[in-house]
Amino acid sequence: MPPPTLPHAGHTGHVADASLQRLLEGRHHDPFELLGRHPLGAGQVVVRAHLPHTVSAGIAGTGLVLERIGDTDIFEWRGPDQLVPERYRLRVVAGDGNSSERFDPYCFPPQLSDEDLNRFNTGRHDAAYRFMGSHHVIVDGIPGIRFATWAPEAERVSVAGDFNRWDGRCHPMRVRGSSGVWELFIPGLTTTIYKYEIRNRHSGALLLKSDPYARESELRPATASIARPSPAYAWQDDEWIRARAGWQWLHRPVSIYEVHLGSWRRGHGHEPLGYRAAADVLVPYAAGLGFTHLELLPLTEHPLDESWGYQPTGYFAATCRFGSPDDLRYLIDTCHRAGLGVILDWVPGHFPRDQHGLAQFDGSPLYEYSDPRKGSHPDWGTLVFNYDRHEVRSFLLSSARFWLDEFHVDGLRVDAVASMLYLDYSRRPGQWLPNRHGGNENLEAVSFLRELNAMTHRDFPGTITIAEESTAWPGVSRPVDQGGLGFSMKWNMGWMHDTLKYLCMDPVYRKHHHDLLTFGPLYAFSENFVLPLSHDEVVHLKRSMLGKMPGDDWQRFANLRLAYTYQWTWPGKKLLFMGSELAQPSEWNVRESIPWHLLDDPRHGGMQRLVRDLNQRYTEYPALHALDFDSSGFQWLSWSDAENSILAYLRRAGDACLLVALNFTPVARQGYRIGVPHAGQYREILNSDSRFYGGSDLGNPVPLQAEAVPCMHQPWSVLLTLPPLAGVVLTAVD
Repeated sequence: MPPPTLPHAGHTGHVADASLQRLLEGRHHDPFELLGRHPLGAGQVVVRAHLPHTVSAGIAGTGLVLERIGDTDIFEWRGPDQLVPERYRLRVVAGDGNSSERFDPYCFPPQLSDEDLNRFNTGRHDAAYRFMGSHHVIVDGIPGIRFATWAPEAERVSVAGDFNRWDGRCHPMRVRGSSGVWELFIPGLTTTIYKYEIRNRHSGALLLKSDPYARESELRPATASIARPSPAYAWQDDEWIRARAGWQWLHRPVSIYEVHLGSWRRGHGHEPLGYRAAADVLVPYAAGLGFTHLELLPLTEHPLDESWGYQPTGYFAATCRFGSPDDLRYLIDTCHRAGLGVILDWVPGHFPRDQHGLAQFDGSPLYEYSDPRKGSHPDWGTLVFNYDRHEVRSFLLSSARFWLDEFHVDGLRVDAVASMLYLDYSRRPGQWLPNRHGGNENLEAVSFLRELNAMTHRDFPGTITIAEESTAWPGVSRPVDQGGLGFSMKWNMGWMHDTLKYLCMDPVYRKHHHDLLTFGPLYAFSENFVLPLSHDEVVHLKRSMLGKMPGDDWQRFANLRLAYTYQWTWPGKKLLFMGSELAQPSEWNVRESIPWHLLDDPRHGGMQRLVRDLNQRYTEYPALHALDFDSSGFQWLSWSDAENSILAYLRRAGDACLLVALNFTPVARQGYRIGVPHAGQYREILNSDSRFYGGSDLGNPVPLQAEAVPCMHQPWSVLLTLPPLAGVVLTAVD
């Protein structure tokens, strides 16, 4: 952490000029009015500089000496203007006797365009990261760093860093009119760590804040922002990006491996893998298991490991826990070259109260709503973005574009959407404010989400957005022009809750709760659903996926194999959290690696092979993915056999179909008649009870001949052997 910046040491005396006095006191909103080179008339100029920690100063290459004004740290020279170039360098002797030469930041004109500022202030700028924050630029042939931040309630904003002893007096910024944006170009700077020192105009309180638009930050617990020159990354995924633009994700397999990078696999010294090491290990692993996408828990910078990244402070900074921004680009690039898409978890719903972050950024509720009945999350102790404020919308839209554009990610999964949509989310009566119509909908959040999704689909064709939305809000995954929120897909939380509630029961009780599984198709096609078995289901004493399953060891493993078979054959895209493919017996621990040694046990290795084969069948057979969001892709055969806890259904794609039969009891069913739509033979393409997966190997090893016996509203039928606690998938033999 940088040292505290107040009280400042040095010459802070008094002058008669009120403007200079305000500058000395750190209260002047426009230091360029006083500092730099200014005409006096009659061919004369004044060159004035505020130079704390300085013994003497002059103008380099001219022999001109600046005189100290009284007992202050202000130095000036007056004389003919032709003696001082427009872009001049100061020669400074510091208190320790060291001398240096540097261009004066206050002899440069404003750098930000009025157009950018106007679009930012009106909420129409979705690429504000291109001018806000810190940028290495060249001005009039002189390299340096341009800083810009938004702080409309500030009386003064300064850049403080390791280059100026963290002294906020040294580099005060100029405010650009009524925009609330402060900027400063500091010539000669290269790599530096920095923050903004902000003085509130009403209270006079001094704040030291990280840059909201910083591209890099220090490693926790340090919190300063980093400005570092970086050459353009040489992407090698052009072919992937071109193909993605025509990607019809509605009808393609989407199987997502959800990963917390810090605990997927620990390396030497129990340290998590970095981005580049993950590219070498994680990418071939996920691709080898047949997943189509990685979903990475938030990688935006965050101060607390235990938040898993869901309380970010840096919306444009990839966390340095695992390497540099280019290291993350390398990981994503490697994914694309291996045929894997990358989805990033992104959190526009709330942010933490850390003093160095967005909270009370300029001493006022700036990024958050001012009223705690709208601006505070009671569950998480975090703050809610003020979606009604134009500049906040520009900030969030720019963050989304940044990851899609600068990092080539293929999608964003938006966390906690329900908390954004409802003003009374997790609040009791009297603890929330209704909207202008008296309702509980956050109308400005709805508008923001629609704008976010419209921008994403318009400007990044083939990318997807996924909502974690746990209510019955209509049209979450319907187009904006049809009145929807515009997300590509939505997590099916109802399916997840009902499925896990059912599977956690002892099989003897399942017949009384058969409707938990049969209710799903009534709403399964109302949205474009993802079926999630996510990190949220294996933490906080919920037990691991294997730990949820009832019975002895054999039944627990069989139940879990059945659960995955059900998930992969049910309508909807798929998501599985890391470790679940190994049948991890313990809950996920953010500080521990997945227990990879379990693969030495055939039961755990068999579970991994089942997940691989499920992905292979899911990808190979269009009937399992082409009509995931269309009711014509699903047909019940048997939904009413509660007594035997059996489900049977068809998955369809055009003329092709697959038969799925699931037995949720530990009793094998011999000669169980299932209706089929066509004559001919049928063969198993997957049996979760196979010995290769650790099962008892009961099933239908030879093709089954359809009989002209009508059954389940089908003209033909076959007699199946249904293994205990298992699912079988059959296809017609050509």
